[in-house]
Amino acid sequence: MPTCNIDQQGKTIRFVLGALVEAVGLLLGVLWFLDWVPSWVIWPAVGVWIVGISLLVQALLGWCAARAIGIDTPR
Repeated sequence: MPTCNIDQQGKTIRFVLGALVEAVGLLLGVLWFLDWVPSWVIWPAVGVWIVGISLLVQALLGWCAARAIGIDTPR
């Protein structure tokens, strides 16, 4: 289990950012499903959705992957 390496402000920022990124990924997926965008858009949509999930998990765990590998990020 990763140890907490961000404070409450960092968790909040990651949660809000994750929710926004998640919404963009889902919106792209819906637009693809409705055939309003080209078929290749599903792949960036999946990538954006995965990044959103990652941010939400980091917020819930209080753990930042970038900080864990030594990148100095603001909390």
